Amino acid sequence: MSDVLQVEDLRVRYHTLAGPVRAVEGVTFSLKKGERLGLVGESGSGKSTTVLALLRMLKPPARIEAGRVLLDGEDLLQLSEEEMRQARFAKISLIPQGAMNSLNPVMRIKAQLLDTLQYHRQQNGHATRGEMLDHIHYLLESVGLNPAVADMYPHELSGGMKQRVCIAMGISLQPRVILADEPTSALDVVVQRQVMETLGKVQEAIDASLILVGHDMGLMAQFVNTIGVMYAGKLVEVGPVDDMFEEPLHPYTQMLIASLPSLEGKGVFKGIPGITPSLLNPPPGCAFHPRCPKVMDQCRAIVPTLQEVRPGRWVSCLLY
Repeated sequence: MSDVLQVEDLRVRYHTLAGPVRAVEGVTFSLKKGERLGLVGESGSGKSTTVLALLRMLKPPARIEAGRVLLDGEDLLQLSEEEMRQARFAKISLIPQGAMNSLNPVMRIKAQLLDTLQYHRQQNGHATRGEMLDHIHYLLESVGLNPAVADMYPHELSGGMKQRVCIAMGISLQPRVILADEPTSALDVVVQRQVMETLGKVQEAIDASLILVGHDMGLMAQFVNTIGVMYAGKLVEVGPVDDMFEEPLHPYTQMLIASLPSLEGKGVFKGIPGITPSLLNPPPGCAFHPRCPKVMDQCRAIVPTLQEVRPGRWVSCLLY
């Protein structure tokens, strides 16, 4: 199966008075048609910055320093601003983290969905307003909302309903790739499940690939096919979700999974000792070595690279 999306050596810096912050450092991965990839890691590991870089939605002082983002063979980083605006929603779309902050509070839902459709479809000279309104009603129904929601304002909707509107907006032009940045972070667990079921259903309906950013390893285990673990701006392990949970290879992945609560026994929650490193002045060698229980002398001097150590299992660790 061919790759829909290929990210090669992506590097993003936040330029500050104290120096460049290495937010994303040489991230490389691929995404197949229909695949669901989960990006996990602690806060500040570079997950959201990676996703926003794919869409070229980073704002100063952030800057994409290097890399390629190939969507069906076309490098998104080489497109003009106008070409990139055309690609958003039509080829690659974002379902944002906070629906409350993403929807315009003084515009009806219909008007906000219509904005996207009008910009992309009238640019190409087709689709009447009536056809677009019919499509909006279809989109709302496809995410489990009553078409009457189109005439409502965001403040009239619950958190789950607003998130479903964002999903409808994200799939409105049937993109090849959907980027979901912690789409359930502000929702209760029941609504989280409903929203993720909706997201999975519509993703399959339009045969899109999906990247899900989040902290919830349990959610990832139930929803994605592949997991990419990020630490200090780098991917440290990538592999099939079942294999990752059965036998995590990188010490950081092992500690992340070990920190999950279990119903089988009572006890104190296991956290990962220490704090995440400064991306302004990262430690030499492996960035995880100050917290790693399996640290070796060479870990303090040699920077590991992401390598395929088993079929489909990629790890960035000197143990392998």
